[in-house]
Amino acid sequence: MSAQTTVVPSQEIKLFQKWSFKEISVVDIGLQRYLNLVPMVAPHSMGRHEHQRFRKAKVNIVERLINGLMRSGKNSGKKAKATNIVKEAFEIINVKTNKNPVEVLVKAVENASPCEDTTRISYGGVVYHLSVDVAPQRRIDLAIRHITAGARNASLNNPRSIQETLADELILAANKDIKSAAVAKRNEIERVAQSSR
Repeated sequence: MSAQTTVVPSQEIKLFQKWSFKEISVVDIGLQRYLNLVPMVAPHSMGRHEHQRFRKAKVNIVERLINGLMRSGKNSGKKAKATNIVKEAFEIINVKTNKNPVEVLVKAVENASPCEDTTRISYGGVVYHLSVDVAPQRRIDLAIRHITAGARNASLNNPRSIQETLADELILAANKDIKSAAVAKRNEIERVAQSSR
């Protein structure tokens, strides 16, 4: 009698057991090393990146969006609540666009990340603003900050929930629409930087 070997097909890891990370690519060459798309079921790394420099580049982009929603104030420290907000926003994105929401998020972050910014230089008691290139890590940080701030401000004093406003913000930013708060902010930052070259 010979022992039979059964081959178990490897199961794909999907975000929230629904959204695939396959065939999602980062077009922006500068962001490729910093925009993490490692497949995971639950976007929760327990803050393992916290104590090492530049380690947040290894944190999945969906978890970074969730962490961005936990700004000081209403949702501070409520990760489960922020995760549910993103989960529901992803459902809305899928219904509205028929696309993978992770792909929409990646496109939105690419389109909302500013390439140029200004810095203050004091020279002989006079402060000048000088145009500088933005590091890739900071570009992603700024994009996520502007996307979440735009969604939060849109849902303030509004009957629409933050899930709906976040979904709309991501869709608009992915389409590079000027109505998106994050894209408008990027354009404003780059316009100021261009004028101070």
